[in-house]
Amino acid sequence: MAEETARGDPVRNTGPDKGAPDEGVQPREKWANKTEFILCMAGQIIGLGNVVRFPYLCYKNGGGVFFIPYFTLLFFCGIPVFFLETALGQYTSEGGVTAWRKICPMFEGVGIASQVTVTYINIYFIVILAWAIFYLINSFRSPLPWSTCDNSWNSNSCHTHAGIFANPDLFRPDFNWSFLYNITSPSDFQFNSGYENMTDPFMIMKNPEQEFWLNRVLRMSEDMSLGKVHWDLALCLLLAWVICYFCIWKGIKSTGKVVYFTATFPYLLLVILFFRGITLPGAADGLFYYLYPDCEKLAVPTVWVDAGNEVLFSYALGLGVLTALGSYNKYNNNCYRDCLALCCLNTGTGIFAGFVVFSVLGFMAQDLGLPIADVASSGPHLIFIAIPRVLSLLPGSSFWALLFFIMVILLCLDTQFVCVESLATAITDLFPHYLRRPKGREILVLVIAIICFLLGLPFISEGGILLFHLIDAYGASHITLLIIVCVETIVIGWVYGADRFYDNIEDMIGYKPFPVLKYCWMFVTPLICGLTVLYHLAYPDTFYLYDYVPSTSATTLCSVLIAAPLICIPAFILVALWRNPQNMTTPSSDLRQAQPHKPVLTLCKYVIYKAQGPPIRSVEERDEKLMMAERCRV
Repeated sequence: MAEETARGDPVRNTGPDKGAPDEGVQPREKWANKTEFILCMAGQIIGLGNVVRFPYLCYKNGGGVFFIPYFTLLFFCGIPVFFLETALGQYTSEGGVTAWRKICPMFEGVGIASQVTVTYINIYFIVILAWAIFYLINSFRSPLPWSTCDNSWNSNSCHTHAGIFANPDLFRPDFNWSFLYNITSPSDFQFNSGYENMTDPFMIMKNPEQEFWLNRVLRMSEDMSLGKVHWDLALCLLLAWVICYFCIWKGIKSTGKVVYFTATFPYLLLVILFFRGITLPGAADGLFYYLYPDCEKLAVPTVWVDAGNEVLFSYALGLGVLTALGSYNKYNNNCYRDCLALCCLNTGTGIFAGFVVFSVLGFMAQDLGLPIADVASSGPHLIFIAIPRVLSLLPGSSFWALLFFIMVILLCLDTQFVCVESLATAITDLFPHYLRRPKGREILVLVIAIICFLLGLPFISEGGILLFHLIDAYGASHITLLIIVCVETIVIGWVYGADRFYDNIEDMIGYKPFPVLKYCWMFVTPLICGLTVLYHLAYPDTFYLYDYVPSTSATTLCSVLIAAPLICIPAFILVALWRNPQNMTTPSSDLRQAQPHKPVLTLCKYVIYKAQGPPIRSVEERDEKLMMAERCRV
């Protein structure tokens, strides 16, 4: 119930509207220019997945044929949701939670669910950055420590491999080199994408890159329990958080400046690695396998599911990050044009990165005398075993290792600090009277960094790699993000009204976007997301890309990880029902409605929902407005 203060001002209600800002509360920031917004968005969506996931999925799912399902789902699911989330942030000037509260109070839980998922990412994703820093530090050593078997962590089964550059005659087609490994054929040499068999005592041969990863970096215990935390990796994790903190501690004033380097320099490194990769022996074979079309794959459902999941992850959909970044735009920014340009840049980067990765893998396959299928991999195995092995075979290996791991660090860093920025933005917008004050932002980001650092320590313990895989697979899971995206499109399309949102966008950018977007929000995208969720439930083994399957004892943890964000959606519907049942679907009166007289939703020229009036905050306020109207008539 609304009450009045001694001054006669209404008390701030629990609905979507905000009261007048308190004294000392700083105004909400805006991007200094469009370039900062574009680079920050690019830094978020163009990340490690473009290098380690997209090329592998192309190879795995039919080469060039994979582009057909990928672009189909990009046009009908990826771009519509990418634009929806960005435009929502720009229109409301709110973060990932309060934007949904303003649009439709009963679905505030959608924003909460996305922030829970972002919190998962903030905790575990930075571990990759810590590993990369560890590798970068070791890249200054010559020879590279993962290229020899003369180290304390190497076992008796470790064997090095003299590459083509060392002895080209050794790899003539008619030369039998299996004696080097005391095995009968090259087919006995396996690259495992999972970790469940890497400690198998019956594995006769291990390469030094694998042993460096398993015995020096991960240092897994025999029973795979979490065990003790490795102090050197802990320092790398701490360094990663310190860098991340100072990238965003001043808000978008610092974030917008940092991305000028972190979002652009990886492209320079990628181009350098591209020209080096395509000049290697066997590069042409690798590129052939990368793009060779296998049309039969189009009939395989998992190919389409993989394409949809790749679009979901590579465009950071359902995380609220795009909404947070868009919220710092000026109201009249042409976010529609920006989103289309970013989508082209993101997809183009993934395709280009595939040329780099598979030219290197082609060289590796020729160097080992193995088929490309035996060396093609994804995820941590590609970053920390396969590619380091190739780099150790090149002249000037330390230089190429430095370039590669600097690129990995920058790609991870962009994604990490933008996710932290999104979480900080969401919390600040929830409590602006406390956090939008001098030093409030710095303290909030520091608290987030400290908590996430402490929660991240188990990931660098002796059994931390298993925990990493569990959070990666089930924390930011396909099902969670698909359901969030599905609800987002239903809320905008059917509850808030697609036509009303189109009018809002037209008011911002000066024209209406492509009409197909409306029908994607209403029908196509929710249908695609729903069918994909059903497929994942029917085939649980499709949860994870890298063929890691958790043990049955971890089933409860996996269920909790998935349920924690999703339960926020129905929970906050009940909260909205308790707070203000009359305005559960009514948008905030703070939102600008350029054409309030127009229908909220039409379909084939038929009015589905008529125009709605401004929200009524409470029964007392409604009665007060009626009394004032009567007085005016008198």
